[in-house]
Amino acid sequence: MLQQLAIKDSVIQRLSQASQMLVEAKSMQEVKKIMDVAAAARIYAKRQQLGEETVQHARSIELRAMRQLGELLIEAPKNKGANGFKPKQATGSTWEPVADTTPTLAEMGASKKISSLSQQLARMPEKEFEQVESGLVGMAEAFRQVRREKLNKKVKELPKNKFTVIYADPPWAYNDKQGGSISGKYGSAEKHYPSMTLPELEALNIGEITADDCVLWLWATSPLLEDSLQLAKAWGFKYKAQFIWDKIKHNMGHYNSVRHELLLVCTKGSCVPQVSKLFDSVQSIERTEHSKKPEEFRQIIDTIYPSGNRIELFARRQAIGWETWGNESQ
Repeated sequence: MLQQLAIKDSVIQRLSQASQMLVEAKSMQEVKKIMDVAAAARIYAKRQQLGEETVQHARSIELRAMRQLGELLIEAPKNKGANGFKPKQATGSTWEPVADTTPTLAEMGASKKISSLSQQLARMPEKEFEQVESGLVGMAEAFRQVRREKLNKKVKELPKNKFTVIYADPPWAYNDKQGGSISGKYGSAEKHYPSMTLPELEALNIGEITADDCVLWLWATSPLLEDSLQLAKAWGFKYKAQFIWDKIKHNMGHYNSVRHELLLVCTKGSCVPQVSKLFDSVQSIERTEHSKKPEEFRQIIDTIYPSGNRIELFARRQAIGWETWGNESQ
């Protein structure tokens, strides 16, 4: 017991020194060294079971050092490799590149991952950072919250019109995100856009923009099929049918190798197809960039519902004949 207390006192003393050094540190190399010391102390304290308070203390210093490193990286000039040309001394008639002497990330002992993460922490508002530092909120969740707030500021209000056709590809928040740890990996969707939970999606007043007779085309993935059906019901629609997008290329899944998504067809009132053309329920179209849906599905919608106001929710781009709503369509 006495030895354990001595070890704990030694670690706390070293962390106190690191904290003081961080206040005085000016260079990226100094800050990176303090960050490494705090990280090592955090791992050691956890292995030696020195108590959650000691582990959290080390993590707090590590995070503050990482945030300070990010601030320095944002302000620092970037190494561009070659920085112009100069005559070769031997002949003076030919030219050679001039090397950029600005320290690279490798020379500073910082990886691209640490550089990116530290700059994200540096840009995080103080309120969210304090929650992460105290351990109240995981880092991944804090980043998601910041993105949600930016999304809410950027997205315009729902239009005042009533629509017969609604096409939606919600930014679903998955339940299997990795969160909290400094070295954690984030869910693939979160790397591309701010996601929304089912309650957040249900809270959208979609009923205010739907005509009495309206059709909803709602994209869903297999893991969130139940949530998608619940969302359609919350928005005032009944499920009627579905299309399957066979992406041809595979994605890793928990239970199988996934190569498809679902496009649910749901209606409100009486909104049967205006044109009696039947399309194959399985559409094989090779996927391209993350989450981008093939235009062939919009063409199917336009073909069997050629008239009536139409809107795409969570749109990424403008489309002829459609209103759009979403942060990426601004």
